[in-house]
Amino acid sequence: MEVKKINFFKNYSSILLLLGGIIAGSILGLIFGKKIEVIKPIGDIFLNLLFTAIIPLIFFTISSSIANLEKTEKLGRLFVIMIVVFLGTLITSAIVMIIAVYLFPIHQDIILSKNPLEAITMGNTGDQIAGLLTTNDFFELLSRKSMLALIIFSFLMGFSTLQAGEKGSSFKSFLDSGNEVMKQLLAIIMKMAPLGLGAYFAYQVSFYGPQLFGTYAKPLGIYYGACLFYFFVFFSFYAFIAGGKRAFVVFWSNNVTPALTAIGTCSSIATIPANLEAAEKMKIPAHVRNVVIPLGAPLHKDGSSMSSILKITVLFAMFGKDFTEPSTILLALGITIIVSIVEGGIPNGGYIGEVLAITVYGLPMAEALPVAMILGTLVDPIATVLNANGDLISSMMISRFSEKTKW
Repeated sequence: MEVKKINFFKNYSSILLLLGGIIAGSILGLIFGKKIEVIKPIGDIFLNLLFTAIIPLIFFTISSSIANLEKTEKLGRLFVIMIVVFLGTLITSAIVMIIAVYLFPIHQDIILSKNPLEAITMGNTGDQIAGLLTTNDFFELLSRKSMLALIIFSFLMGFSTLQAGEKGSSFKSFLDSGNEVMKQLLAIIMKMAPLGLGAYFAYQVSFYGPQLFGTYAKPLGIYYGACLFYFFVFFSFYAFIAGGKRAFVVFWSNNVTPALTAIGTCSSIATIPANLEAAEKMKIPAHVRNVVIPLGAPLHKDGSSMSSILKITVLFAMFGKDFTEPSTILLALGITIIVSIVEGGIPNGGYIGEVLAITVYGLPMAEALPVAMILGTLVDPIATVLNANGDLISSMMISRFSEKTKW
């Protein structure tokens, strides 16, 4: 299997343009001050386009993915072990990030908004759960305030299509086609991101001043430090679980190319060929690597799990909310699992998860989403490394538990 050479500027062009737009907007905000508010509508247009595209994108992405799964009894045990390993590493990575933000707290001195939070309907626990998981009318699924209900509905639609078999093949084709169309639409909208976020950042800098830059410095330092710690310490620990010292040597001898590919492409999907080639060299059985790695790319993301916790922590600090409540932390862990499944293995896919987290916690969408998007862009390279390499080390553990593989 041939692994394509990495073209840094081609693969990083979207991130470089986005960062360029943010930097240019920040400079304009510093120079022109309040006068720069005239370009704020450009940022609003970009965000509104993103808001309207996110709902159909979630529906088609999830429904199409589930509808294309293959039902095979032989792989039943493998799937069970895979789910356990994926969930275990996702939760572990999230806990590592939670510990990091507790050891190096992000204080309320970064609060950027004093606007009231969006109202959350109160009621008994049962009503709140029902309202969070479902809606009482179909059209309410089309609101971003019903994000979790839409995700559940999309899963059910995908499973129904899968169960329909041949009779549902036409509908499956519709879902596949819709998924591809929505991905292309998001790609078109994201071409406006450097201009849109640049205009938004110009307004933010003019309104809040140079101290805005300090908002992102500490969270980024905490995130990159925690990720590097997780990458070297916990991936080594996972390798020992998979087979002791021999597995440790095998993993660190073969994960370099996938790691560099992940950095060079910023895409878990684009790293699949390098991961499959590395897994073959590592003697992971074909039926294990050919299932775990392709499924892991869109569904299993340790780096995204950690970035989800970081974003929630930053947003809580911004709006003066307490992140220390046990119920809040448990909900954050649940959100990270959903985010990992929803995001997809494409650059900029994290915006779906960010909308979900903001909606669940009742934060002001128009102010919270751009901040989460900027953080997501800045952490994307190292997050992708953890996402992609996490699939490789997980395939080792799954192979060990399901096939008793030894290295």
